[in-house]
Amino acid sequence: MTFQATQKIIKVGSSGAVTIPVKDMRRMGVKFGDELNISYEPAVEKVDNHTVEVVELTQKLIERHKTALKNLSQR
Repeated sequence: MTFQATQKIIKVGSSGAVTIPVKDMRRMGVKFGDELNISYEPAVEKVDNHTVEVVELTQKLIERHKTALKNLSQR
Protein backbone atom coordinates (compact mmCIF):
# COMPACT_ATOMS: atom_id res chain seq x y z
CA MET A 1 0.00 0.00 0.00
CA THR A 2 1.44 3.40 -0.98
CA PHE A 3 0.52 6.85 0.31
CA GLN A 4 1.63 10.13 -1.13
CA ALA A 5 1.63 13.44 0.72
CA THR A 6 3.51 16.70 0.84
CA GLN A 7 5.13 17.28 4.21
CA LYS A 8 7.46 19.95 5.58
CA ILE A 9 10.90 19.03 6.82
CA ILE A 10 11.30 19.83 10.51
CA LYS A 11 14.56 20.12 12.43
CA VAL A 12 15.34 17.40 14.96
CA GLY A 13 18.75 18.05 16.49
CA SER A 14 21.04 18.53 13.51
CA SER A 15 18.91 16.32 11.26
CA GLY A 16 15.76 16.81 9.23
CA ALA A 17 12.60 14.82 9.86
CA VAL A 18 9.26 14.33 8.16
CA THR A 19 6.17 13.29 10.10
CA ILE A 20 3.57 10.73 9.08
CA PRO A 21 -0.02 11.46 10.10
CA VAL A 22 -1.43 8.88 12.53
CA LYS A 23 -4.46 8.30 10.29
CA ASP A 24 -2.10 7.22 7.48
CA MET A 25 -0.16 4.98 9.88
CA ARG A 26 -3.41 3.29 10.89
CA ARG A 27 -4.48 2.81 7.27
CA MET A 28 -1.10 1.26 6.44
CA GLY A 29 -1.21 -0.91 9.54
CA VAL A 30 2.13 0.35 10.87
CA LYS A 31 3.10 1.49 14.34
CA PHE A 32 5.91 3.42 16.01
CA GLY A 33 9.19 1.56 15.62
CA ASP A 34 8.20 -0.16 12.35
CA GLU A 35 10.50 0.32 9.37
CA LEU A 36 9.27 1.87 6.12
CA ASN A 37 10.78 2.14 2.65
CA ILE A 38 10.67 5.77 1.58
CA SER A 39 11.56 7.89 -1.43
CA TYR A 40 11.61 11.66 -1.60
CA GLU A 41 11.91 14.55 -4.02
CA PRO A 42 11.33 18.30 -3.74
CA ALA A 43 7.68 19.33 -4.02
CA VAL A 44 8.19 21.88 -6.78
CA GLU A 45 5.27 23.22 -8.75
CA LYS A 46 5.95 22.48 -12.39
CA VAL A 47 4.63 25.03 -14.88
CA ASP A 48 4.50 24.11 -18.53
CA ASN A 49 4.55 26.55 -21.44
CA HIS A 50 0.81 26.19 -22.02
CA THR A 51 0.07 27.34 -18.46
CA VAL A 52 2.33 30.38 -18.90
CA GLU A 53 0.57 31.26 -22.17
CA VAL A 54 -2.88 31.02 -20.54
CA VAL A 55 -1.81 33.24 -17.63
CA GLU A 56 -0.30 35.84 -19.97
CA LEU A 57 -3.42 35.87 -22.17
CA THR A 58 -5.66 36.22 -19.12
CA GLN A 59 -3.61 39.15 -17.83
CA LYS A 60 -3.83 40.88 -21.23
CA LEU A 61 -7.61 40.40 -21.37
CA ILE A 62 -8.04 41.75 -17.84
CA GLU A 63 -5.95 44.81 -18.69
CA ARG A 64 -7.82 45.39 -21.96
CA HIS A 65 -11.26 45.14 -20.32
CA LYS A 66 -10.39 46.63 -16.93
CA THR A 67 -13.15 49.27 -16.98
CA ALA A 68 -15.87 46.83 -18.00
CA LEU A 69 -14.77 44.30 -15.38
CA LYS A 70 -14.74 46.97 -12.69
CA ASN A 71 -18.27 48.06 -13.64
CA LEU A 72 -19.49 44.44 -13.56
CA SER A 73 -17.98 43.87 -10.13
CA GLN A 74 -19.89 46.85 -8.72
CA ARG A 75 -23.33 45.65 -9.86
